[in-house]
Amino acid sequence: MQTTETFDRLVRAEFRPRGTYLNTASNGLLPARAVAALQEAALLRAEGRPLTPLYEDVEASRAAFARLAGVPAGRVAAGASVAAHTGVIAAALPAGAEVLTAEGDFTSVLNPFHVRGDLKIRTVPLERIAESVRPGTALVAVSAVQSADGRLADLPALREAARAHGARTYVDFSQAAGWLPVEADAYDFTASVAFKWLLGPHGAAFLTVPEDFGGLTPVLAGWVAAERPWDSCYGPVAELAQSARRFDLTHALFTFAGLRRSLELVEELGVSAIHAHDTALADRFRAGLARLGHEPVPAPGSAIVSVPGLGARQRELSEAGIEVSDRAGNLRAAFHLYNTAEDVDRLLERLSG
Repeated sequence: MQTTETFDRLVRAEFRPRGTYLNTASNGLLPARAVAALQEAALLRAEGRPLTPLYEDVEASRAAFARLAGVPAGRVAAGASVAAHTGVIAAALPAGAEVLTAEGDFTSVLNPFHVRGDLKIRTVPLERIAESVRPGTALVAVSAVQSADGRLADLPALREAARAHGARTYVDFSQAAGWLPVEADAYDFTASVAFKWLLGPHGAAFLTVPEDFGGLTPVLAGWVAAERPWDSCYGPVAELAQSARRFDLTHALFTFAGLRRSLELVEELGVSAIHAHDTALADRFRAGLARLGHEPVPAPGSAIVSVPGLGARQRELSEAGIEVSDRAGNLRAAFHLYNTAEDVDRLLERLSG
């Protein structure tokens, strides 16, 4: 069993932020091992060496994410964005299908359904999404953790409601994967970007699908989606991959070179240990806010804390070396494995002034 001392030692070896970085909900920091892998990948291209190792990085990243998500690698597609994955799901719905969504959810989870123009989109407050599933609801699409304020969806209740009414489920874990345990097998479809809590470079996102692909058509499929990609570079793909790889998008090879090492670190540290670390810091911040007379958006158990009315202080804090976000007028702080109690206290001290 990993000790706190081992956890801290591994983190110190990988991260050296110059200031107080509390903005993982926007972008995670790159660990040193990922930076080294990115540099090596660039040298492969610069020196004209074979790129075979970079394609191996894609498959290693897929396998690592599958382990974190609790599904076989054959059910994981590697793409570039949540919006693209959402678009594939939206394209599979029949005209007139009802899609249930949460108010103010992240655009990439919502917009592909809206631009169809022939779907019935029903939007409700997050806390009412489970009770709002009804007969005739085709799909429920929601983020596990809200980007704007860190609120957690009641996913167990959502699963039960969807099962009772025969609705399918699509959950975006972009603000959860890496600090909150993911049970992708409990939902029909899930997606997640890799540049936030999974600590990877930009340009990678994963989609999980059922074994039977859930009725999805690989409308974005190119040569990498073939069962034998290198034999499928010209003309229509004769045989799509027998796995979720049929939903792959052309891989950003440098990104996956770094991401492979980032995911190795997340697995090495363990999501349960990261969860305990992150939420303890968030709770410390909430307690400090209460002492200062500030009330954050209620989001118990979240690593993201959003404080109404303080968003305008983001620029001032950044100038002081403290990185947070201004989201809809709220100050959003996001706590991850490289943060410390001292980081929390420094932010609180600045807010008290």
